[in-house]
Amino acid sequence: MQLLYSPTSPYARKCRVVARERGLIPGIEEVDCNPHEDPAELHAKNPLGRVPTLVLDDGRAVFDSPVICDLLEGLGSAPPLVPGVGQGKFQVLVAAALAQGMTDSAVNMVMESRRPEGERSSAAVERWRASILRGLDSMMDYLAVQPGPLTLGHIACGCTLGYLDLRHGDMAWRDGRSTLADWFEAFNARPAMRETDPN
Repeated sequence: MQLLYSPTSPYARKCRVVARERGLIPGIEEVDCNPHEDPAELHAKNPLGRVPTLVLDDGRAVFDSPVICDLLEGLGSAPPLVPGVGQGKFQVLVAAALAQGMTDSAVNMVMESRRPEGERSSAAVERWRASILRGLDSMMDYLAVQPGPLTLGHIACGCTLGYLDLRHGDMAWRDGRSTLADWFEAFNARPAMRETDPN
């Protein structure tokens, strides 16, 4: 398989961490691909022109990150990152959804900052920022109920916090959130996180 990714994409990083935690990297070629340059290789596989895009052995393409993670979850023999049924499954999926929404807001803020100054919406940026701050204040509640030592919820939240460090250092998300900061410091030391760190 081939994974088209950008090193700075938090969505791609989530998939890359999942692949490593599931022991799948020997069977996946990671291809650095900048979607902002509109590469023909990416457009040929994903009409949306976005990363991550996973190209299967038969040439079919799978996107976006939740779908890729779901596919990877079914491969290999590592313990599941998402329980198959029950309350635990939804605790994982809701934590992953929280992280996904926060990441969407953080990416939107970056893209808005790249627009011409006169076209930027400060109101939109403030709404996105507020959603991230609310997510940060509640994230430990979702992490505390994860049904195992390593889940997709952990990975998604970890990649979101890593992206805030990369693009939104001015947010100082650790201030007043020492428990979350301590959790991230320990989680970020995992080999899969270190190997995919864009810094």
